[in-house]
Amino acid sequence: MRDNKKRFSIEKMAKVLGVSRSGYYDFIVRGESRTKLENRRLTEKISEIHEMSRRVYGSPRIYAEMLRQGEKCSRRRVAKLMNEAKIQAKMKKKWKKTTQVDEKGEIRPNYLDQNFITNAPNKVWVSDITYISTQEGWLYVAIVMDLFSRKIVGLSMGESLKTELVTKALRQAIIQRDVNEGLLHHSDKGCQYTSKEFKELAENYKIKLSMSGTGYCFDNAVAESFFHTLKTEHTNFCNYRIREEAKNSIFEYVEVFYNRKRLHSTIGYVSPEEFEFRNEVA
Repeated sequence: MRDNKKRFSIEKMAKVLGVSRSGYYDFIVRGESRTKLENRRLTEKISEIHEMSRRVYGSPRIYAEMLRQGEKCSRRRVAKLMNEAKIQAKMKKKWKKTTQVDEKGEIRPNYLDQNFITNAPNKVWVSDITYISTQEGWLYVAIVMDLFSRKIVGLSMGESLKTELVTKALRQAIIQRDVNEGLLHHSDKGCQYTSKEFKELAENYKIKLSMSGTGYCFDNAVAESFFHTLKTEHTNFCNYRIREEAKNSIFEYVEVFYNRKRLHSTIGYVSPEEFEFRNEVA
């Protein structure tokens, strides 16, 4: 009414909207309620956090970040304000994973057995491979993740699915981290992981290999979950012209955002980097 008072009379607008003139003037004098003012402030804060998260956070992570910043509000209120402001996480898309299994390769037992919680760093690493579409062709991506902090400690990308893809990721992890004797490395039964080259690399550093059971997709659920996150939060929204463009984009997402900024529910809504800092990981 206030915005249109030059075009229409207050009396006419009040009649159309079904409100009293006195109620309108009381509002002008009184102004917005404290609740409305606070909701407006919180919505602005929510919007800032949403943009900071590259628009991938839903209400649980935004609520966690607001608590980290000292805001006092309920998760329900955050969800309600997000809904009213039409602030939501990027739409997630389905994805399909395929694995090439070499029946002649040396299959290792599933020592991990879906035990995805560990109490120390460099005790259990999980690994997996996926592929990303570019106009130049597929880009294959291999990662090694430390289950303790969910940090990506090895990342390799290339145009081929040869064993070198996974050995590069493992070598990078070995260079970056302390490799303790008996460290468990879990993967699926892909031919790259059952190859002689990969087996020898693991044996040189006394790394114990573990592999998922046939047909049990949940045996390597944490590594697969990372690729789901990578695709539904990032690469599905990109149209890469060449593989090099995709490499740079994925590297930036992993090293700048995922490892250092993205809040993980499994480790108490902090980033892997912060979780390791709190736990003094060298």
